[in-house]
Amino acid sequence: MGGPEMAPHTPPSASRSSRRLDRSSGPDGAGEREVSDGMAADALPSASRSSRRLDRSGGPDGAGDGEVADDASAGDRDVVVVTHPDVHVRDVDLSGHERDTLVLTAEERQWGRRRVTTTMGRTLALALPTGTTLTPGEILHVGPDWYLVVEGAPEPVLAVTPASAEEALRIAFEVGNRHFTLALDGERLLVPDDPAMHRLLTRLGVPFARAQAVFLPIGTGHRHDG
Repeated sequence: MGGPEMAPHTPPSASRSSRRLDRSSGPDGAGEREVSDGMAADALPSASRSSRRLDRSGGPDGAGDGEVADDASAGDRDVVVVTHPDVHVRDVDLSGHERDTLVLTAEERQWGRRRVTTTMGRTLALALPTGTTLTPGEILHVGPDWYLVVEGAPEPVLAVTPASAEEALRIAFEVGNRHFTLALDGERLLVPDDPAMHRLLTRLGVPFARAQAVFLPIGTGHRHDG
């Protein structure tokens, strides 16, 4: 006589460790690996990243941006940054200070955001307001024992000595009509040594000569051939 029917023996289920994917090794899960749930999330080593900043000293527009480490040399951090033109200071306050100069052409005096080197070899960063045009004679910076003055650099020009006031007005009108600048230098009119200006003066029949002079334009202009 058989005993009561026994329920079939149920073997214990296999122990399974719950697992998840660690996707911390890359943005697209490359190199994924399984990590047990028992491991604390903060136990995963995080990637070491060096803090960086952008160096925008490559040119007037910041061209040539590059990453530089936060531990940049002290020399770079000590570069004088000029944010306003024409420091107003009395001559007596400059007594005993070394005079340094920044020699620029007319075009360069319109570049308000760039790194420059003075005549004495000092490095400065210009961060001037948009539209700023530097003028020879302006004091850009006064340091503990030196100060910086803007000077005009001689550059190629075409020099004209008008025969009369009427001829001077005609030349000035024609130059301005082509959106070029013009400067006064005593009895001479100066225009940029540009092929368009060469053709214009030749067509007007006025004598002119090539020269090197500091160009201080009366107004601003933009090149327009014709």
